[in-house]
Amino acid sequence: MREKYHCLSSKGGFYDEPGPAEMKLSSSVSGAVRTFTYFMASGSHYMLKDVEYISLYGDEPSAIEQAYAIFINVLEMDENGNVTNMSHAEKRATDYIRSYCDPSFTVQPPYEDWEVALY
Repeated sequence: MREKYHCLSSKGGFYDEPGPAEMKLSSSVSGAVRTFTYFMASGSHYMLKDVEYISLYGDEPSAIEQAYAIFINVLEMDENGNVTNMSHAEKRATDYIRSYCDPSFTVQPPYEDWEVALY
């Protein structure tokens, strides 16, 4: 069984801090997800210029969920936890949104099963 460390938070409650056998996301992965999220949620992702997708957040959340699944599934990191393919992961995810909003757009190459898996 993994050991947990119970820590007092600044708000007075307790939280579990990862024990020695647990891993946290690297700052590179965390930064990649945060950056992708910011530009997607703000409606200003440069790969989606001229695509009206921001309403999907309220109207079609499953489309956003799928885009994030693709982004995370495609994201790769090296042995030090540094993201090595941010642009490629963004491209695959934003191509999904583009194809969702514009049925005439064809994703190339087509998605492989592992890219679109919802875990």
